Amino acid sequence: MTPNLVYVIVIGVLFGAGVSLLLERTLTRILIGVVLIGNGVNVLILMGGAFGTPPIVGDEPVEGMSDPLPQAMILTAIVITLGITAFLLALAYRSWQLLGHDEVQDDAEDTRIIELADRDEVPHADEDDDDLPNPVYDCAPGREAVR
Repeated sequence: MTPNLVYVIVIGVLFGAGVSLLLERTLTRILIGVVLIGNGVNVLILMGGAFGTPPIVGDEPVEGMSDPLPQAMILTAIVITLGITAFLLALAYRSWQLLGHDEVQDDAEDTRIIELADRDEVPHADEDDDDLPNPVYDCAPGREAVR
């Protein structure tokens, strides 16, 4: 069985558009990207199945029937995509309620680490962590401290 060129192009477009939307910062675009990738997976599974008559025993010989496994896998993938879509839709709605937009914000700690890396500094300990040993500067008895 040779792959159909139309299926290959559709799969490539769905995956390409889905991945580019997943890299966006708004949850609505991420949601659309997940849906596009899910549909691309469904077409990819559909392309892998053998074509033939419906898999109903008694109507046609067994050799001419299509394989029902890809159809069952597509149904399972649809259900999984629906669950992920509902979850992301709930996240986007909640973000819209709380913040008035659905853009994913940078984490404050990630921003601080990036700024320290740009300045080539080591983060200092917090005031409440003074009693905890620092593994970089403290050492076990009888060993030299690594600086």
